[in-house]
Amino acid sequence: MATLVLSKASLAWAVLVALTLAQWVIGSQTASGGAHVAASLAIFVVAIFKARLVGLYFMELRAAPWALRGLFEFFCLVLLGVLSVMYLLA
Repeated sequence: MATLVLSKASLAWAVLVALTLAQWVIGSQTASGGAHVAASLAIFVVAIFKARLVGLYFMELRAAPWALRGLFEFFCLVLLGVLSVMYLLA
């Protein structure tokens, strides 16, 4: 049981749960009146970071060849950029 709690995947899962709660708090604070643009961009950043954690720790991309991992990291950056620009231009 101790190895389950102390594994990197368990820690990543705990971080994912905490980030999900943070996104919920940001979204609920914004709904009651606040800086919509900043909150939306923060939610995008957290969402892409969560996708990165899932890719690295649950899809085993941490141990993948450097080209595949680099492509995944590049995809995450491009996705964040595209989402942010589309939101800001909409």
